[in-house]
Amino acid sequence: MTNTDGVKIGLECHAQLLTKSKLFCSCSTDYHNSEPNTHVCATCMGLPGALPVVNEQAIRYAIKMALALGCEVQPEIIFDRKNYYYPDLPKGFQITQYDFPVALNGLVRIESASDSDGGRGKEREIRIRRVHMEEDPGRLVYKGTIDTAKYSLVDYNRSGIPLVEIVTEPDLRSPKEARIFLGKLRSILGYLSVFDGDLEGAMRVDANISVGGGERAEVKNISSYKGVERALAFEITRQKNLVRRGLKVTQETRHYDEVRGITLSMRTKEFEHDYRYFPEPDLVPIHISELVEEIRREIPELPDEKKSRFITQYFITREHANALTFDINTANFYEEVASKTDAGLSAAWIADVLKGELNYRAISMREATERISVDAFVAILTYLKKGVITDRGATEIIREMLDHGGKPDEIINRKGLASIGSAEAEKAVLQVIMENEDAVEDYKTGKNEALNFLVGQVMRKTRGKAAPKDVNEMLKRQISKRENRK
Repeated sequence: MTNTDGVKIGLECHAQLLTKSKLFCSCSTDYHNSEPNTHVCATCMGLPGALPVVNEQAIRYAIKMALALGCEVQPEIIFDRKNYYYPDLPKGFQITQYDFPVALNGLVRIESASDSDGGRGKEREIRIRRVHMEEDPGRLVYKGTIDTAKYSLVDYNRSGIPLVEIVTEPDLRSPKEARIFLGKLRSILGYLSVFDGDLEGAMRVDANISVGGGERAEVKNISSYKGVERALAFEITRQKNLVRRGLKVTQETRHYDEVRGITLSMRTKEFEHDYRYFPEPDLVPIHISELVEEIRREIPELPDEKKSRFITQYFITREHANALTFDINTANFYEEVASKTDAGLSAAWIADVLKGELNYRAISMREATERISVDAFVAILTYLKKGVITDRGATEIIREMLDHGGKPDEIINRKGLASIGSAEAEKAVLQVIMENEDAVEDYKTGKNEALNFLVGQVMRKTRGKAAPKDVNEMLKRQISKRENRK
C-alpha cells in the first residue's frame, strides 16, 4: 500500500482481562450491570493504609497474550506508579509498568483490504513495541444539569480492573488499516479466552497520528472499531489542512467526539517525565520467566492457523475461511455443523447468510447459538439439500429462529415453506411464458436479463417455493420447445 501523504499511525490498545477479581484486590470484575460503587474496597478506592496484592491469574493471562502476539516475554516485571490527577483515579496515581513490562518486540500480520475492489490485499506486518499491565481507572458518568450546570458522577466499580496495554510501532498507514489491525487483535485475544470483546469498554484505543513527518497528535479513549477509523480520518484531514495552510501541527492530546465525528483539543501533549514514574514501593519485582513455557503450551490454535487448516481440511474458499475464523464462536459453530453435513454448504450458509443476518441484527454468534443450535442448523441444511425447502425458505427459517425462536419443522409447516413439486413449478413456468410474450421474445434475441425477469415472475407466482436454478432450466426448456414447434 502506498502512502504518499506520509501518514503514520501508532495505537495503544487497552484490553480488559477476564479475571474474576481485580488486579490488586479481591473485588469482583463483574460490574457491567451493577449499581455504581458496589464492587469496591479500600484498595481499589485508594484509601490510606490499603495495600495491593497482585492477581497471579492476570499475570498469566498477560503472558499468554504476549506469546500469542509473538513477543519476547521479559524475565522480570516491575510495577510502577504513574502520577497524575483525575477524578476517576482515587489514589492520585495509576499502578502500571514502565521500564520492566511483560514483553517487547512482537508482530501481527494483517491483510489490508484492496482499495480498488475490496478483494484480497497485500499482507502487512505491524510491529508490537511492548505489552504491559496496569489497572483500569474508574469511570465518569455524565449527567444532566443542576441549575443549568453540567456535572459528572464517578463510578469506581471499574477501578482496578486488570488491563493489558498493547502498544504498536507507527506502522499503520491509513484509518482502514488501523480498523483491520484492531479486528485482527480482537480476534487473537478472543481465541485465548482471556478477553471478551463483546463487553462494553472491554477494549479502548488511543491513537497517535502524524502527517508528512510533522508533530503527532494523540486521540484518547476511542471506544469502538468504527470510531477509530472515523476519528483517524478526521484527524488526518485536520492535520493536512493545517499543513496546506502553512500552519504548524501542535503536539497535543485530543478527544474524539463520537456524536459530531470530530476531535477536540484537550491539553498539550504530556511527556514521560511529566508522570514522574517510580517503582511501586508496595510491590516487589516478580520473576515470570519460569512460567513462559508452561503458558506457551496452553495457547490454542490461533486464527491464522485455523484459517489455513479450514482451507485444507474442508476445501473451502479463502474468503469463507476468513469469515469463519475471525471469531472463535463462529469457528467452533462451523466445525460442529461441518462434522454433521456438507462442509462446503455449511461454510457458504454460515459465512454468507447467517453472519449477514447477525450483522443486520447486531447479534453476536454467541447470542445466535442460544437461538439456533448446531442440530437445528444441520436440519435446515439437510432439508435444503433434499429439496424440501428452497434457498429462500432456508433463509426465512433462519430469520424466524433469530427473531422469534422455534424449530425448523414447526416453522416450515406454520409458514408453508415446503418446496412445490416439479409439476406445479412447470405449470407456473408455462403461465409466466404465456403472460410475458415480450420478455420471451427479448430472451430469444439474446437479452439474458429477460430470462432473469421471467425467473422472478415464476418465483413470485410460486411464492418462493420453487428452486430458482430449476425454474431457470424449465424456462429455457419450455421456450426452446415452443420455438421448435413453429
